[in-house]
Amino acid sequence: MAWYWFPDNTVLCNFASVDSLSLLQRILRERGRWTEAIAYEAFRSARFYPDLGKVAEEGWLGEPIEIDDQSEVELVERTRRAVFGGSPQEPLRHLGEAQTCHIIRSRTDYVGSYWITDDRDALDYARRIGITARDTADLISEGIADGCCTRHEGYRLLHLMRAKGRHLRIPPNQAQL
Repeated sequence: MAWYWFPDNTVLCNFASVDSLSLLQRILRERGRWTEAIAYEAFRSARFYPDLGKVAEEGWLGEPIEIDDQSEVELVERTRRAVFGGSPQEPLRHLGEAQTCHIIRSRTDYVGSYWITDDRDALDYARRIGITARDTADLISEGIADGCCTRHEGYRLLHLMRAKGRHLRIPPNQAQL
């Protein structure tokens, strides 16, 4: 069974903020996937990080996975509101998180896949319901293990992301990557 990695828009923006989407692409090794809501969030974030606009064109996250069955749409909406605090006034807020959790938990092709997010509450929720969840620092660690970057480069990138205003976990020292 194939398993995939689903980066949240927070992760895409982290790498885009330091001009390192190509590193993220190498780390994902053609395992990356995204939902339609995450693709739309990335499209909207491209006004701040223009390279995000190329992700869909280049296709390295695949076609956005759609949820169009009405019963699935309703389940995703309930999760969006009850778990992530989404509201009717902001119908897109937390939609990507809810869609990603739903797809990983319910679609046979994606069960066992990883979700990558830097949203601490979302990360905790995913882990509680049995989804393997990682964050940007974990991805950098994966990249180090795969030879995509050195430990020093990875640690420097995490600090640069934070300096660019991104909110992410950084281990106390590079040896912990």
